[in-house]
Amino acid sequence: MLRIAQTLNGQLLAAMERAFPEAVQQARAAGQPLDPQLAPASKPEFGDFQANGALPLAKPLGQPPRAIATAIVAQLAADPAFGELCEAPQIAGPGFINLTLRPERLAAEVQARLGDPRLGVPAVEVTAAGAPLAPVIVDFSSPNIAKEMHVGHLRSTIIGDALARVLEFRGHPVLRLNHVGDWGTQFGMLITHLKQVAPEALTTADAVDLGDLVAFYRQAKARFDDDEAFQTTSREEVVKLQGGDPVSLKAWGLLCDQSRREFQKIYDRLDISLCERGESFYNPYLEGVVGDLDASGLLVTDDGARCVFLEGMSGKDGKPLPVIVQKSDGGFNYATTDLAAIRYRFGAAPDGDGACRVIYVTDAGQANHFAGVFQVARRAGWIPPHGSVEHVPFGLVQGEDGKKLKTRAGDTVRLRDLLDEAVERAEADLLRRLAEEERTEDEAFIQHAATTVGLAAVKYADLSQNRITNYQFSFDRMLALQGNTAPYLLYAVVRIAGIARKGGDLEAGGQDASPAARLTFTEPQEWALVRELLKFDAVIAEVEEELLPNRLCTYLFELSQVFNRFYDQVPVLKADEPARCSRLALCRLTTDTLKLGLGLLGIPTLERM
Repeated sequence: MLRIAQTLNGQLLAAMERAFPEAVQQARAAGQPLDPQLAPASKPEFGDFQANGALPLAKPLGQPPRAIATAIVAQLAADPAFGELCEAPQIAGPGFINLTLRPERLAAEVQARLGDPRLGVPAVEVTAAGAPLAPVIVDFSSPNIAKEMHVGHLRSTIIGDALARVLEFRGHPVLRLNHVGDWGTQFGMLITHLKQVAPEALTTADAVDLGDLVAFYRQAKARFDDDEAFQTTSREEVVKLQGGDPVSLKAWGLLCDQSRREFQKIYDRLDISLCERGESFYNPYLEGVVGDLDASGLLVTDDGARCVFLEGMSGKDGKPLPVIVQKSDGGFNYATTDLAAIRYRFGAAPDGDGACRVIYVTDAGQANHFAGVFQVARRAGWIPPHGSVEHVPFGLVQGEDGKKLKTRAGDTVRLRDLLDEAVERAEADLLRRLAEEERTEDEAFIQHAATTVGLAAVKYADLSQNRITNYQFSFDRMLALQGNTAPYLLYAVVRIAGIARKGGDLEAGGQDASPAARLTFTEPQEWALVRELLKFDAVIAEVEEELLPNRLCTYLFELSQVFNRFYDQVPVLKADEPARCSRLALCRLTTDTLKLGLGLLGIPTLERM
């Protein structure tokens, strides 16, 4: 109901200005415009909206807030447009104004959404000059080359994908970037080790399995930590790689290609789209970062390292923390690469992406790192005044014991294994249910349903949590058919599909009567569902702004609950007209909303399960 809220806000503001012109002058003098403080009603009995703007006017006007509310309501009563939208306002408590939309207006809003593939969600407006919108960059997933994706990559990958989907649906051009770890000292030690134990891996594609490559990486790291000679050789190998040695570059390329193909298998399985742009992409720009910072007077040499000291961020000794951009040996680090990335992403084409908003989806442990990098970039002038750079932090995935999720052997859980187990458990649940219901389904149906439910359960269990907190991973909870789970939401869609199979024409619902009498609602369960359905556009706007996918999950769960109460308590197929047609329209809009909402979370739906 975003458009309605905007209209109401304008009507309230005009009523306040007419009732208290002196308040307008006072607000302008204070540099604070009048605010009706319009918000959704906190409880259904208070109506649809509540305006609290009378309360803050009490002191400057020297009047009781209830008297102020009464004057505002009197002005609203004189506005014919308001009368077409709302019933008579009610003043509650010290001066709250409760607003209830007219039933015919609510029905008209439902009618409009029935033929709208966007379900009332407006697309972002283009610029007045008609110029294309600047891109929004979402940086997410970011695994490391020569390492398998593990459970730690799960949150960044699916949170980033969900945010990108919402932004794309709103009409933003989105660049989904995968900032893979494809450069650095680790390649020197891995190549050095492989030359000695598996040289074929450096000259022949896929000569060793990625799992073996991970084992080799661990061996190389152990040698690097304990063997000074190996350290020296590894660093020399890095120098060769950075210097463009063809043999080293070929070995590096093979390692990257092999990892990339394994990553893509996971992305394909999860239906994740990404554009890879690894750390190595920014190598040509690192010297420019140092040069710009030096020219701007921000760069300071401290113990041989070149760094920028942060403002307002101090260490335990009370001294400003530094962001090192060039080490004492002349090498660069993660901060240098991240600064180069920001500089490029906000830079104008063709030497940059020309982004207006850059979103980084990484674990909360990197918050201080990004706070420092963002500050340096702003002080260097690389983030334009209209630009926005945001860190989207998330907590840990924990086991049911509340500790970081590990295998029984204490190792990090591979993402591939976790997804396999989710599908296997979903299949076992389905087979058990089929046996209980004495149903028979072919293997194709079983595999498709189990895969859809299993992967959906993993995604939704993560996305439904406030990303800022840790959450406990539990297959039993996420695969349950009750509660705030993917199977519960998928079953709501299946339930509505069953109505169509029983003879309910969902497509015709609400469209086969005259415009004046298309939708007729009389039952409280109907109106509760109508009001829940009309919240969708505001929820999407909230997710776009706050970057919290759990808000959409909560809405879809509550919508499913309201629909189930409606379906359990009100006849649909056996109802007489015009109630039957109107209730089928609500079923259709519910399934459209669930499908679209789940789709924005990267979750496909089923007709049967």
